Amino acid sequence: MRALRFQRPDRPPRDLWLLPGVEMSRQAEIARLTGRFSLDFAKPVFSYGPSERKRGTPFVAGSCVDEWDCVWEVGQTGVRGEVKGAPLADWSALDTYRLPYELLDNADVSRVEESCRHTDRFVLARTLIRPFERMQFLRGTENLMLDLACGPQALYRLRDLLHEFNLRELELWCATPVDGISFMDDWGSQRGLLIAPQTWRELFKPLYAEYCQVIHRAGKSSFFHSDGNIEAIIPELIECGVDALNSQLFCMDIETITRRHRGQITFWGEIDRQYVLPFGTTEEIRQAVHRVRRALDTGEGGVIAQCEWGNDVREEAVAAVFEAWEQSMDSPPGGRGMLSSAKRASTHS
Repeated sequence: MRALRFQRPDRPPRDLWLLPGVEMSRQAEIARLTGRFSLDFAKPVFSYGPSERKRGTPFVAGSCVDEWDCVWEVGQTGVRGEVKGAPLADWSALDTYRLPYELLDNADVSRVEESCRHTDRFVLARTLIRPFERMQFLRGTENLMLDLACGPQALYRLRDLLHEFNLRELELWCATPVDGISFMDDWGSQRGLLIAPQTWRELFKPLYAEYCQVIHRAGKSSFFHSDGNIEAIIPELIECGVDALNSQLFCMDIETITRRHRGQITFWGEIDRQYVLPFGTTEEIRQAVHRVRRALDTGEGGVIAQCEWGNDVREEAVAAVFEAWEQSMDSPPGGRGMLSSAKRASTHS
């Protein structure tokens, strides 16, 4: 909480994301690493209601159907795969399509309060809310991009149906004692937004603003994730009320975006997972962490030491990330110990 409020935490909080393949087959490595570096985030004990449409096993090579009736093809065990069967590929199907409200109506929240009470970690609820991506899954990406260009009435109808569903889920979480609530949408390509910023402002920004308002009214923090280069909309995510932003910093100019926005929002990671984590040496990983720290870690807060453990990333690489967050940035490789707050502030001034 001190990091989110810019109240000089004793260190940046630690957070680690695991790709499905890591969770499925590397439990001993996970236990060893989290034993060395305690994490500061916890998930509430919770389950959505039983799905009426889900079939098959996700993250296993082959095909499966999700709760929204989307057909996923998985080419390699341990990853999410791609939607190859979109239930609303033809707009005529929208008239009879049913959103999976059974997930919310029959959700089991009975253990959330106890799971929050029995941990000193920050409890973050990760929701199903991803309106842009959900529309891609339901329509198919090519169809949706044409919709965004042409603006058929059905596009707005689908958006509003999903928004209503998302608000219902937020009501569910806001009634619990979780500390924060997260939602997501991947908006960036390698170089910029996937759609025009003006289209984003018209169609999606109002949704995000309402999500953040609902979360804040409940006294909770709003967390948002988006992949790719999203530099164009960071000021507006701040305006919407996003408290913590997880983005691919290394797809953008880290120093520029932090110079513009440091102190306005908490940067929730990350370390480059395209090149540095899977292919970098320990020293290259250390230097990547130190680049983020030089840009963000003034000692005031506003930064979370987060990284993603991909299927092709070694345990030693993830350990090197958290080691580098503990090292003095002016020490030789292998040095330990944090700079004092005064010295750290002076180093970054």
